[in-house]
Amino acid sequence: MKKSERHALIETLIQENVVKTQEELLALLKEKGVNATQATISRDIRELKLVKTADLTGQVRFLQFQEEIEESNTQTTHLEQLTQDVVTKVDRVQFMTILHTVANNAPILAAAIDEITMKEKICTLAGFDIVTVISPDEASAIILEDFFKKNLD
Repeated sequence: MKKSERHALIETLIQENVVKTQEELLALLKEKGVNATQATISRDIRELKLVKTADLTGQVRFLQFQEEIEESNTQTTHLEQLTQDVVTKVDRVQFMTILHTVANNAPILAAAIDEITMKEKICTLAGFDIVTVISPDEASAIILEDFFKKNLD
């Protein structure tokens, strides 16, 4: 079994079962026909960012660490607010999204965009009142254009 398949199975198992120990996880994997070593499971747990914590019922179990998602949501909310405050116009040229800002606000906006990990962005370039967001392809640029235009209204 490939590592990615094992990771997907582990995620499913911890969502569907109360898994309190690595031994329990190993046993569940074995039931599914996957033979893995303790070292492999330890590495998988670390890579999947699984932590032991109390669930909604108070039982201690393995769950996926959510800080990264919550942090990303907070940063996105900050970017939405900043867009409303400083962006005056949004244009797109092929794979680039051009954000026109209030004077001297482009560097602040570019920094906020750079803080967020998103597959639609390769990098930003900031001037005095314009931020250019370079995307890997035109489809990604369209997604960014829609995001920024939505937050202008």
